[in-house]
Amino acid sequence: MTELTDYIEAHTTAEDDYLRRLRRATNIHLVRPHMVTGHVEGMTLRLLTAMIRPQSVLEIGTYSGYSAIAISLGLGKDGHIYTFDINDEIADFARQWIEGSPRAEAITAITGDVLSALPDFARAHGDLRFDMIFIDGNKREYTDYYRLSREYIRPGGFILADNTLWDGHIVDPAYDHDAQTRGIRAFNDMVSSDESVEQVILPLRDGLTIIKV
Repeated sequence: MTELTDYIEAHTTAEDDYLRRLRRATNIHLVRPHMVTGHVEGMTLRLLTAMIRPQSVLEIGTYSGYSAIAISLGLGKDGHIYTFDINDEIADFARQWIEGSPRAEAITAITGDVLSALPDFARAHGDLRFDMIFIDGNKREYTDYYRLSREYIRPGGFILADNTLWDGHIVDPAYDHDAQTRGIRAFNDMVSSDESVEQVILPLRDGLTIIKV
């Protein structure tokens, strides 16, 4: 699998130099650096953004800022991404990299729990709604994020969700009592039973679900 992964990376547009440096800094300075989006998925998010052409994007889960920056590089000149993360311990790290990024003016980083903070934030910004939402937060709360996303996504918009194959644990009985695995399973079941959307799970990295409302 490593050979195939190397082949895919070698035949994907080269990683943006700024993102490459951010990925390296994430590996050096942050706990659980495997959570960083990375080259191939980052380019996938960038290209999907360029195809969808959203004016406003919500990201749930900033971590080090890699995915927010990758998405910003796919936005049109008037597009904007609002990224929420509850972890204030890494907020300064992410904000520093976001503020130095090529499209910093297109990114607003908010520290707080999106589930409780978004309603007031959206009202304060003119009843803000989104054309695209990227879910990559606490796996235990994916179903809550989905309900929130359905409330704030515009008709015809896209919801993307990361880690929906969860390293294969979703089909492994050994993880039946693992809270994160159960959260992802519940999310996948919720989406697949939602007759008002179309969806596909891509076996990209740890699983990327694309949902069209």
